[in-house]
Amino acid sequence: MIIKIDITIPSLAKEVLDLQYESYQIEADIIGYGELPPLKDNVNSLKKCGEVFFGFYEKNQLCGAASFKCEENIVDIHRMMVHPSHFRKGISKALLNHLEEECKGLDAMVVSTGTKNRPAIHLYKNAGFKEVAEKEITEGLRITTFKKMLK
Repeated sequence: MIIKIDITIPSLAKEVLDLQYESYQIEADIIGYGELPPLKDNVNSLKKCGEVFFGFYEKNQLCGAASFKCEENIVDIHRMMVHPSHFRKGISKALLNHLEEECKGLDAMVVSTGTKNRPAIHLYKNAGFKEVAEKEITEGLRITTFKKMLK
């Protein structure tokens, strides 16, 4: 079941933060860069981020979550995370489909991930996203951006 999460509620922010640490540590290991910004978040930074969050729950357990902001009729996906014990169950795909349905009528969706994060790149390409940019953020960290037109 996918539901909207009120990230301003401290207990929910903590639940998302715990998931975020587990998920993004795997990405950090995959891409070989341990200083990913999501690994530096805390409950207060999540509560103030201004993103809309949706969570994938199974038996009242948060297994995955995604967040986004809408700017200039474009959905900018900021976070996509799944707990490692729930990998390969279609949770990210379900969250992407939910976000697309939630944002019907907007022009496009964009998302970025580490260039070496092959599982994420595979997910986005299979969901119809096209690579639009790649850039070096800092030494050791390259990011690839993907876009999917909704109209």
